[in-house]
Amino acid sequence: MSGPAGGTARAATTTDVVCLGESMVTFLPSQPGRLADVPSFGRGIGGAESNVACALAAAGHRAAWVGRVGADGFGDHLVETIGGYGVDTSAVRRDPERPTGIYFRTATDRGAAAHEVAYYRAGSAASAMSPANVPYEEVFAGRVLHLSGITAALSADCLELVRELTAPRPGRPLVSFDVNHRPHLWRGGPADASVLLELARRCDLVFVGEDEAEEAWGIAGAEAIRAALPEPAVVVLKRGSAGATVFSGLRPGPRSSNAGGAENDGAEFAPDTVTHVPALLVDVVAAVGAGDAFAAGFLSATLRGLPVRDRARHGHLMAAAVLTVPGDLTEPPARDHADRLVALDDEAWGRLRLGPGWTAADRAPEEVRTP
Repeated sequence: MSGPAGGTARAATTTDVVCLGESMVTFLPSQPGRLADVPSFGRGIGGAESNVACALAAAGHRAAWVGRVGADGFGDHLVETIGGYGVDTSAVRRDPERPTGIYFRTATDRGAAAHEVAYYRAGSAASAMSPANVPYEEVFAGRVLHLSGITAALSADCLELVRELTAPRPGRPLVSFDVNHRPHLWRGGPADASVLLELARRCDLVFVGEDEAEEAWGIAGAEAIRAALPEPAVVVLKRGSAGATVFSGLRPGPRSSNAGGAENDGAEFAPDTVTHVPALLVDVVAAVGAGDAFAAGFLSATLRGLPVRDRARHGHLMAAAVLTVPGDLTEPPARDHADRLVALDDEAWGRLRLGPGWTAADRAPEEVRTP
């Protein structure tokens, strides 16, 4: 397969998940306060899709990241750091003309009024990704292809690429899509954020926050959000401290039909199974990267064929691991440790309270319960 119109057959899969998108070098503040007042920053990495790839690789899956970085030191740092998590970066392309994106942020929660982020990503190497320069053989090499709405917002070429990758084609992998609405990226961008609804409807598994659905599409309420996304077999509605609601049911299938949405308007769908999984009590250190970690946990359990409730619980646990450290990435709990927690009954699950250090392998479930 050499491009979007290439052959449909895929080679024997050796990769579990391929994640495509922009990763950037992030500068984390040495202390709280305005960007104008922070005296120094520590260097890290950030990027929704690469975060998912790193978390999956750390959890023992075969993950690959496909992206585009500059032929510069920041690009070197990204490729080396992401590769250090065990992620296959062989399909990452270097751009000799455009730089690697970077950004600075304050220590406050993204939703806080005082939160500041200064992006230096306009004209980045990643924004030049297009159907003409992405290695399709590598992109479609996994059991799952994970994308996000951030990529679609970077440029007209990136939007065209995401449209191509979500287009129906025989034999395509399961396509996972995190809406990841970022309003600042869409201002003056290639299209209104409503394009995210179009893209999400072409996918098999969709992650969307209850708040971002209302912000991006003006749609409120779990049932209304599912009604706006009728085609995906699984829709994971993230509801913050209220937990996650998962809609799962048989669908006509975007892999073999024109799943832009119009052809299924008015179609009959099988009734959903609706699964609500409460969130955990977490002593939060930094509220960054939790959404990506949740997606990684859910995908990990999906690859293992676990029930829907357990998939969402693994998502919550992976998110809790990140919430209890300062950065976007951390070592997840060992699989047997996470499985023990996931297997707790509803009452015991509701009593869990997780704080820094909870992922240590020698912590038994009863040691992380609330008194």
